[in-house]
Amino acid sequence: MRLRLSAMMMTTGVLLAGCMNKPAVNLGGPPNPYNYMKVSGLCHVDPLTTTGKDTQATTMQVRSDDGYCAVEVRKPDGRAYASFGVSPAPEHGKAFIYNYNDHTYVTYTPNTAYAGNDTFRVELIRGEKEPRDTLNITAHVEAPGVGTAAK
Repeated sequence: MRLRLSAMMMTTGVLLAGCMNKPAVNLGGPPNPYNYMKVSGLCHVDPLTTTGKDTQATTMQVRSDDGYCAVEVRKPDGRAYASFGVSPAPEHGKAFIYNYNDHTYVTYTPNTAYAGNDTFRVELIRGEKEPRDTLNITAHVEAPGVGTAAK
């Protein structure tokens, strides 16, 4: 009986050790200060396409589940933009732009339970006396599915 109890306790300990939380791997550079933000359950971003001089566009599919979807952009030299702004802002969500680890990220979080399209424009500033870049984003937003009970 004691042997069986000891074996059960030992097995439980081994199983729980496998569930132990481990810190995320840092691949170099400082930790992302916005890593706490929730990513949408659906986030698909099409590749950026050039639509004119210093202008690009992309389309994203995102779910309105309080999570965000992000687009990564860089200056032509491969570095992060010096500054940025949004005009016009999205009508059915929020845009948030930040630099991290020599990348510029444009995030979009749709309003909860919204379904439909949303568009916004991001002005990306390379630096002083340099041309500005424009990024047009169209978001196709899906509302979270609501399950129905079987009869």
